[in-house]
Amino acid sequence: MTVAKVPVLIVGGGPVGLSTAVFLGRHGVSSLLVERRDDTSLLPRAPGLQARTMELFRAAGLGPDIRALEIGDSHPFFEGGILRVGTYSEIADAEVLEAPSLDGPGVSPERVMGCGQDRYEVVLAAKAREYGAEVRFGSRMRSLEQDRDGVTARIEDVRTGAVSEVRARYLVGADGAGSTVRRLLGVERQGRGTVFNALSIYFRAPELERILRDRPFILCYATAGGTMIGLSRLHGCDPWLAAPVYHPEKGETPADFTDERCVEIIRSASGVPQMDVEVVAKVPWEGAQLVAERFRAGRVFLAGDAAHVHPPAGGFGANTGVHDAHNLAWKLAAELGGWSGAELLDTYHDERHAVGSAMAEQAMVRNRIRHGFATEEVKAQMVDDIIITLGYRYRSKAILSEEPRPVLTAPLELAGEPGTRAPHVWLDRAGERSSTIDLFWDSFVLLTGAEGVSWHRAAVRLAGRTRIPLRSVRIGQGGDYVPAEGADWAAAYGIPPDGAVLVRPDAFVAWRSAGTGDPDKALAEVLDQVAGSVEAAVPAR
Repeated sequence: MTVAKVPVLIVGGGPVGLSTAVFLGRHGVSSLLVERRDDTSLLPRAPGLQARTMELFRAAGLGPDIRALEIGDSHPFFEGGILRVGTYSEIADAEVLEAPSLDGPGVSPERVMGCGQDRYEVVLAAKAREYGAEVRFGSRMRSLEQDRDGVTARIEDVRTGAVSEVRARYLVGADGAGSTVRRLLGVERQGRGTVFNALSIYFRAPELERILRDRPFILCYATAGGTMIGLSRLHGCDPWLAAPVYHPEKGETPADFTDERCVEIIRSASGVPQMDVEVVAKVPWEGAQLVAERFRAGRVFLAGDAAHVHPPAGGFGANTGVHDAHNLAWKLAAELGGWSGAELLDTYHDERHAVGSAMAEQAMVRNRIRHGFATEEVKAQMVDDIIITLGYRYRSKAILSEEPRPVLTAPLELAGEPGTRAPHVWLDRAGERSSTIDLFWDSFVLLTGAEGVSWHRAAVRLAGRTRIPLRSVRIGQGGDYVPAEGADWAAAYGIPPDGAVLVRPDAFVAWRSAGTGDPDKALAEVLDQVAGSVEAAVPAR
């Protein structure tokens, strides 16, 4: 049997698996992705892309390609929030359940966007291939074995039944809630399990737009007809997506939802008994809350729904998975490139497990509120969406934390504290405008000001004797960039004019200095902790 050899094998070709291939390719790491479906998704699932997700796509070189998929301006729909009505004909009197804050020009160079994965998966697959990944649809992993040097997996061609073998240094399981990778690893999950069952109904109903009177919203729940049904607007209206809840404990099954019954449910929810409705597709699913106990098992990593599932309230699922992929990709690239210590890969679990668990809890809080059984105590636990999507915090050996704080800490503070996403500040260079966020991708970046010359020189010296990718960027008059509109970038990052900030390739702050001290010694010690041993990464002389 012929054995294919690749640095990374990715199992699962949804948004998370494809993003993993893109991010790895952007770092110069080739991969093989296998997906059992024949092609990318045909259904507009996961339609809300958060500002942080758009930042990651922007950094990966496909921001304009993704943004071009937007139908009109979807931003007003996010501003409309989460609504509840008796029927959609009563939209003028809708109750506002949530009015989340999701982005803003002061916190991100990007903004949220509505687009179904049927459109953006195509772009991700094309970009992954452009960056050197082999994307193999119609293939599924049947088994895996790992040893100290790598992972061996057997891959079956779904159409022909032919089996081939792949040898990879690492494997990423991004194969969804029913993950084969997770099952083969024997990794258990903790959580509340299934909390409700629903059926996604994709349908066409031209009259519905008139009924809704151009009212913007993310999601609107209708309670008429004896079942809660949510209607999404983020991906457009061709088709619409509605999701009624059903109850297996009462003997209900997806088979009970014939096309005729689905039409009646939608008509009842609309308040227009004779409305023309065409059912396009039906997909049953579970609203569950479960988090894998481990996101890493040797040379195998879990990402996305394979690692954490939760009800869709909040739209955290695919976005959180893409963030998983981004966190993991640069660390895999570091290890494969020989410029990090092995312990850096352990920080993937340390950082993303805490975030995944927090996201799952917040999704449950929102689910209870939307379904009308949240106590005041539960309602008080809800954290604003912008904190969940942009303000989450990391704690690991790759962060020199100043003060331990919860993963989700209110109010939103992006002020240069280690463990948080670096603050967004607009910069100018030769008349071209960019964000500080655009500085971070393939290396550690030391930010200094005009008075931080000693830090800059120390970074240049250290970069010259180590394989660890390190750049020094000076901001201010005479530097590489000038803050746009007179912004005080040093204050934004919480440092004095002669201080410095070290930012990781994923745009998270690793460390910041209060002053000069001994820049050479301090910087070497910091990199030793956050990227692995500097001495181990020094090239032979």
